[in-house]
Amino acid sequence: MSTQHPDNVSPPPWAREDVLAGDDEVEETFYAFSELGCQEQMWDWEGKDADPNVVRKLLATHPDYFKNHRLGRDVFLTLRIANPSVEKTEQKGVIEALASIPRSYDVASNFYSGEEEPPIFEVILPMTTRAAELIRIDSYYRRLVVSQSDMAGDGEDAALGLDWIGEFRPKRVSIIPLLENFESLLNVDRIVREYISHESPREVRVFLGRSDPALNYGMISAVLLCKIALAKLGGVADDLGVGIHPIMGVGSLPFRGNLNPLNLSNFLLQYPGARTVTIQSALKYDFEKESTKNLIQVLNSTLPKSCLPSLTRAEFITLETIARRLTTSYQARVEQMAGLVNAISSYVPRRRDRRLHIGLFGYSRQLGSVVLPRAIDFTASLYSIGIPPELLGLQALSELTDQEYGALNEFYPHWADDLEWAGNYLCWENINMLSDDEDVVTAVTMPFKLKRVVTQILSDVEEIERRLGSRLGPRTLSQRKHQNIANNTLIALAEETGGTDVSRYIIESGRLRYSLG
Repeated sequence: MSTQHPDNVSPPPWAREDVLAGDDEVEETFYAFSELGCQEQMWDWEGKDADPNVVRKLLATHPDYFKNHRLGRDVFLTLRIANPSVEKTEQKGVIEALASIPRSYDVASNFYSGEEEPPIFEVILPMTTRAAELIRIDSYYRRLVVSQSDMAGDGEDAALGLDWIGEFRPKRVSIIPLLENFESLLNVDRIVREYISHESPREVRVFLGRSDPALNYGMISAVLLCKIALAKLGGVADDLGVGIHPIMGVGSLPFRGNLNPLNLSNFLLQYPGARTVTIQSALKYDFEKESTKNLIQVLNSTLPKSCLPSLTRAEFITLETIARRLTTSYQARVEQMAGLVNAISSYVPRRRDRRLHIGLFGYSRQLGSVVLPRAIDFTASLYSIGIPPELLGLQALSELTDQEYGALNEFYPHWADDLEWAGNYLCWENINMLSDDEDVVTAVTMPFKLKRVVTQILSDVEEIERRLGSRLGPRTLSQRKHQNIANNTLIALAEETGGTDVSRYIIESGRLRYSLG
């Protein structure tokens, strides 16, 4: 599934500007299908101005391709809408998104000479926490969109519905829950069971977020939560005899999923049972095109064969315990770094035309809550100063029992590989400057109240090095260049007029790690 996540450093070759919007995103959809071999495109209405005429434009611009690759049968377009329960300013946009589905049906029906396969028949609902949210979207579509053909007026306008504006198809759409927080991932079985009980589908797709859980709970906790969710979905499938097809929402850096050409074999072992994975913008535009095409080809042939895992009750409890313990330590670090992260994120270059969006991170405290940028900007901000977010809070590994540590190794066997990769981008010079360089301490450490958290990060690194048996830091020439650029980023941030330089350095370091964040 190609997505519109703006984690890319380099713009697409056809793009007219660095910030993708409008017809460039329509062209991107065709590129993902025809050049990269993706089978599905997420058309994102969440937090951005989506083009409701995407189906018309695709079929009109590339008729030969779509005559041979039917939209809705061979390649797929899936809408992601805003969640009205959470994103209050986007509530009315849900109406527009759902209303575009029958319009797209009419366009495709005409293009395909009356054939009745709908070009769009699925909708992703982000931040799902309850089955009721899914049921409401389904009910709204049926009762307020499709039912418009049943409207009647008075006198000469007695037939306002079917005779005037035509029938509304498809009659139903499938709702895909996107689960992104701790409790939702733990309770995915309850949410899906209730949805199945109400809607009686033969098959269900369930989207497991990987980036926002990492942002909120740390990388290792995010992986373990997804492992738990996949196993619980396997239990639902076995109990109810319903096909469950998980989608994994992943980026290319370890913190956000680690799907890239260099880690593909480990990735395939990481999430058994996943039937769809996201191909985000960095993977499309920052890696060599042929390596990305080969990766997608392997995924297309391998994922359909993947089977959902199973866990014992004791294993569920152990993995949840590890995730909660590591989350507490991680959140304590991030809370103290929020001011710095928000300051740096303002310099991360925009790659998509998005509206303001507040992330999920916000746990209650006596003096309020912490607000952070979205996961991509968060990750880019920390990597750009040489403090990879994968490392935060892992002093808590020392608190694991031998049994818990054994479970971590069993169910996340490549955690050390992921940390070692991230650790190669640790900038020791910046850690030292934040601790004792007079100018940096005055301009950065003190204003952002970082003194305590820098000491804690050193404890995290010390524990990771003890577990890995090696020192973190750059090893290759490219990683040394990244360290130098990260050092320049911190110096520019400390200078009063360093904003332009900070943005430039973020781009330069992003090219070396093949992703902004």
